[in-house]
Amino acid sequence: MDNFEQVLDALKAGEVIAYPTEGVFGVGCDPDNSHAIERLLQIKQRPVEKGLILIAANYQQLQPYIDEAALDDAQRAAMHASWPGPVTWVVPASAQVTSWVTGQFDTVAVRVTDHPLVQQLCLAFGKPLTSTSANLSGQPACMTYQDVVTQLGGQLVAILQGETGGREKPSEIRDARTGQVLRLG
Repeated sequence: MDNFEQVLDALKAGEVIAYPTEGVFGVGCDPDNSHAIERLLQIKQRPVEKGLILIAANYQQLQPYIDEAALDDAQRAAMHASWPGPVTWVVPASAQVTSWVTGQFDTVAVRVTDHPLVQQLCLAFGKPLTSTSANLSGQPACMTYQDVVTQLGGQLVAILQGETGGREKPSEIRDARTGQVLRLG
């Protein structure tokens, strides 16, 4: 954790960072900074249309980004029952979310993480981070700090030192309105 403050400062400065998540390393930035998101997409060689996940320390951090009125009590309860943990939910996006985050969709993918370092980072930053696997599009996801350095190191200002949560795959993704599993975890 020696470089936590360096990573936090990079985030606050609008930089793209990498950090360990529940299963793989992720790359992320401030979800409200379009320049940072544009840089993240360039680094990953990822099309903006695909959209990005928001990862947070708690549900309160995600609320400004979610159109809660478009979800019923049962849909919200299903989400809350899976958190904190490695389940990402696709929910209706609020007007605050830019198309840089939603891509071609009117929804946003959100997760309350159970990874202690990411929780600490989101709490210190005061809001969610964008989250997408740390790798170049089409390459395997980075599982270790060294993998990130090898694949993306020259393009990132800061990589949070730490271990992933030990899961073998990226998070499961479910549609909050239908309950359908969009990606197995």
